Amino acid sequence: MRWPFLLILLVSCSHQVRIVAPTAVEPRVAHEARASQVMVTSQGDATTRAALSVFNKGGNIIDAFVAASFAISVERPHSTGIGGGGFLVYYSKAENKAYAFDFREIAPLAATSKMYLNKKGQVQPLLSQEGALAVANPGLVKGLYEIHQRFGKLPWNETMAPAIKIAREGFPLYEQLHEAIDNRKTLLLLDPEARKTFFTKEGKVPLLGTLIFQENLAQTLEVIAQKGSDGFYRGKIANAIVKTIQRKRGLLTHKDLRTYKMVERTPVTGVYKGLKIYSMPPPSSGGIHVIQILKMLEPHHLKKMGPQSADAVHLTAQAMQRAFLDRASYLGDPDFHPVPVKELLNENYISKLSESINTPKALGAQDLKPVPLPYESSDTTHFSIADGEGNLVASTQTINGWFGSGVIAAGTGIVLNNEMDDFAQKIGAQNLFGAVGGQNNLVGPRKRPLSSMSPTIITKNDEPFMALGSPSGTRIITCVAQTILNSVEFEMPLYEAVAATRIHQQWQPDILKIEAPYLAPEVEKSLKEKGHKIVHDRLGCSIQAIKKEKAGWHGVSDPRGTGLALGY
Repeated sequence: MRWPFLLILLVSCSHQVRIVAPTAVEPRVAHEARASQVMVTSQGDATTRAALSVFNKGGNIIDAFVAASFAISVERPHSTGIGGGGFLVYYSKAENKAYAFDFREIAPLAATSKMYLNKKGQVQPLLSQEGALAVANPGLVKGLYEIHQRFGKLPWNETMAPAIKIAREGFPLYEQLHEAIDNRKTLLLLDPEARKTFFTKEGKVPLLGTLIFQENLAQTLEVIAQKGSDGFYRGKIANAIVKTIQRKRGLLTHKDLRTYKMVERTPVTGVYKGLKIYSMPPPSSGGIHVIQILKMLEPHHLKKMGPQSADAVHLTAQAMQRAFLDRASYLGDPDFHPVPVKELLNENYISKLSESINTPKALGAQDLKPVPLPYESSDTTHFSIADGEGNLVASTQTINGWFGSGVIAAGTGIVLNNEMDDFAQKIGAQNLFGAVGGQNNLVGPRKRPLSSMSPTIITKNDEPFMALGSPSGTRIITCVAQTILNSVEFEMPLYEAVAATRIHQQWQPDILKIEAPYLAPEVEKSLKEKGHKIVHDRLGCSIQAIKKEKAGWHGVSDPRGTGLALGY
C-alpha cells in the first residue's frame, strides 16, 4: 500500500488554475484512474481494494458499497466507523431512478433542548464535543444491513470479510491518521482501549508506517457478520456500548439502540446546464445548497470571466453566503419540522437570489436578510463507486469530529460519534465547524441533527454522468459545488476540477477562506477591494469523484490526502 508522508503544493498553468499536486511519494497515478467497467474512489487504499475484491467475487455495486463502508470504518477510525452514521445516494440505471437512504445518528430518547446549557443559559460546547453526552444513537450498521438485504447479491458475511482482515492484520499509520491521533491525544489517552490501539506503550503517538492493529474491532465485526444488525444493536456489543456510555454519564440506552430506524427519503433534484442532479435531502442541508449555489451562478456565465478570476470568485462566494443564510434559517430534521425544500429550490426564488449576489462589493453578513420564500402551501469520509451496468453510488459517512466523542465502547474497538454537536445548542450558537444553528435544529429526543454531507449523483440525458462527494463539515457543500462548476461550467478535466484551489464562504463567520496554493496575488487584491475578508486556511475537503467518458469511467481521489482511484 502507498501512504503519503508529505504534501507538496504546486502551481499549474493548466486552465490558468492553481491545483494541488499529489504527494511526493504517492504519484498522480494513485489518485487518478480510467477503466471500462468498474471504478472506485475512496480515501483509503485498502478500502478501494476491498470494494474491488467484492466485484471480483461476483458481487454487485451494493455489495461493494457495504464492503467499502466497513473497510473505511477500519482504515479511517478518526473519520468514520460503525459507531457513527451516514447517507447513501444510489442510482439504478435499469430503473433510471435515484434512491436516498438516511442512516444518520439520532439523539437519545432522554435528550433535551437545554442539555448543553448551564444554569445561566450559556452554551457549554465541550459537552457536545467530548465524552458520553456527545454520543448520538449510531445508524451505520442498521443502514448497511437493510440496504444490503434489499439490493445486495453476495452473502452478508462475504461483504464484511475484507474489513475484518484489515482490522486483524493491520495497516501502516499514515499522515492524516497520525495528525488526528496527535491532535486528540489528550482525550484519547484517557480511554484504555484507545491508548492500547493508537499509542505506544509509553503513551506516545507511533511513528509513521507503524502497523495499526484493531483486534477488538475485528472480533466485533465478526459478530456483526454472523448476526447481521442484531449483532450490533442487541446482545454483548449493545451491552458494552450502553454500559460504557452510562458509566460516563451519557444518555444512550438499550431502548435507543433497539428502536433505531433507517429512513428512505426522496432525493432532492435540480437541473443545471441540462444535467439532472440528485443529492441528499434533509436532514442533510447539502443537496439543497449544492443545487442552490449552482443555480444562482448559472445565469452569470462564469466561463467568460475565467476560472479563479476575481469576478468569478466574488460571485461564487456570494452564492455560498446566500445558501448558508438559508441553511441557518430553514433547515432541520424534516421528521420534526417542515423543511420548505420545494420553495428553497423554486426557480423564481433562486432567480431572486441570483440577482441579489450580483453586487460590485461583498455583502456583509449583517446586511443579509432571508428572502421571503414562495410558499406554495404551508473528519467524515466519502467514497464513490460505478459499475459496468451504469449504476452509481455516492456515500458520505462520519463520526463527526476527529475520533468522535473520544469514547470507545469497552472491549469492542468501536469509536463512538460526537454527532450531538451537529445540533444547535441554542439559537444562534455555532458548532464545531462554525455553522450557526436555528430553531429547527435544536436538540430533541429521536431527532436527527442537521448535516452538510452531500453525496451527489448527476445524469445526462438519463445516462450516468458523475458521482461525487467529500468529507469536511460545512465545507462539503462548497467543495462539491465547486468541483461540479469546474467540471461543467469551466470544462476542466476531472483531475484538474478536483485538484483546483477551492474557496469557502458560509455567511457566519463572515470571511472568505482560500486554501493553498492561494489564488493569484492580483486576484486576491481585487477581492479585498471588493470587500471580502480573506483568510488563508485548509478546508479539509477530499473529493472522491467518478465521471463517465467515452471509453468508460474516469475516477479521481483528491490529491490533497490519502486515497486511491482504481478500476478495471
